[in-house]
Amino acid sequence: MSPQEGRSVAVIIAARDAEATVGDAVASALAEPEVAEVVVIDDASGDDTAGAARRAAGRDGRLAVHRAARNLGPAAARNLGIARSSAPLVAVLDADDLLLPGRFAPLLAEPDWDLIADNIAFVAAGTAPAEARARIRRGPPGGSVPLDLPAFVRGNLTRRGAPRGELGFLKPVMRRAVLARLGLGYDPALRLGEDYDLYLRALIAGARFRLSRRVGYVARVRAGSLSARHRTADLAALAAASARHLAAVRGQGAAEAAIAAHLRQVRARHLLRAFLDAKAERGLGAALGLALRPPSNLPPIAAGVLADKLGLGRASGAGAAADGRYLLPPEGPPGA
Repeated sequence: MSPQEGRSVAVIIAARDAEATVGDAVASALAEPEVAEVVVIDDASGDDTAGAARRAAGRDGRLAVHRAARNLGPAAARNLGIARSSAPLVAVLDADDLLLPGRFAPLLAEPDWDLIADNIAFVAAGTAPAEARARIRRGPPGGSVPLDLPAFVRGNLTRRGAPRGELGFLKPVMRRAVLARLGLGYDPALRLGEDYDLYLRALIAGARFRLSRRVGYVARVRAGSLSARHRTADLAALAAASARHLAAVRGQGAAEAAIAAHLRQVRARHLLRAFLDAKAERGLGAALGLALRPPSNLPPIAAGVLADKLGLGRASGAGAAADGRYLLPPEGPPGA
């Protein structure tokens, strides 16, 4: 599919209490000639998120705003947005974020994909769109490489001496027909890792995923400790999803090894969060009891506490105020 075929992209924005930023997101999407529709799901906001989205669009009839009667969470809100749209291609945009001018044309010109993602630039929350555009290095204008299942999962792992990988934070363009054929949507039970889960299930089902180093997406992010940011229940749900992924690839060599490593890391993060919860709610004795029963709990908890104290891993792309960082270096071989 090429951009000459006309407007073909539905941009889905799930927004909760995003009055201050959703207008920038909407305006950046509507500026793209390939965008057929922008669907904002106001996820039971307590502010004027819906009004801010409409003001940003002015008289542009491509915007549709739907308000949820209760908070759905990002996964269910995105599913609703996809259901309320009809363009053949789907692209998710977070309500804090921006699309860079000309984002879609080079992606749609690439061959042989069901999902295709570009690079992400991270800027501090509050960075104005014009400032972000002026500061960002876009990278090479074209080219992409296939992203296979083991490489995608490995791109979400923590490595010694390096921040945790964040390929799950990618925001690809996805073919609606492929999502429908494979029965894929965001898992509403997940409020953490819902993007990673969807992309991995797509890869398990045989979808073709391509990746470019060219920067087309800007994420405005805030600082935060890894252990403080994720709820225990969210980590438990992500661990359960990772266990399902592992069951689906048993016997598949590199895929099984990569997902098993991811599951170990998610379970370690869950144990750390449960330890910190127990300490805060019931005291140090209860926390130590959790760490020692069974004894195998102790090493990952101790490692997590040490890493959190030292601030290790806080510079990862989606998880910190990583102003001036990129998900991938913009220079270098496409997608490498």
